[in-house]
Amino acid sequence: MSRPQPEARSAYRHFLPITTRWMDNDVYGHVNNVVYYSYFDTVVNHYLIAEGALDLHAGEVIGLVVETQCNYFSSLSFPQRVDAGLRVAHVGSSSVRYEVGLFAEGEAQCAARGHFVHVYVDRATRRPAVLPPALQAALDKLR
Repeated sequence: MSRPQPEARSAYRHFLPITTRWMDNDVYGHVNNVVYYSYFDTVVNHYLIAEGALDLHAGEVIGLVVETQCNYFSSLSFPQRVDAGLRVAHVGSSSVRYEVGLFAEGEAQCAARGHFVHVYVDRATRRPAVLPPALQAALDKLR
């Protein structure tokens, strides 16, 4: 198995600038590893809300994270802007694999990259649900 490598900005279809916060740093002076996952959540959900594909309060279908993974290549720290790149790697009937690259402002290669998988379920029953048309349309832009 080959070792994961950083990717270029051109590998991602959508970007969201995220400002690091003082509390993101750990005692070693860099963003703590668990915060990277919150950046993943932020870029995905921000995109879905902006595209009209996610209604947090009244949507009949919600996404549950069932898998996450991240590879780290270089440090990020406060105060620094992070550009979160987003793409979709796979769309199933009720699931989506989102891939994210986190870039220090102005850097060509990602400091970290990873993925998470959402399984979309009926809000009430928590049973897998077919992806709604608005979500499908938003995902198509990220492929």
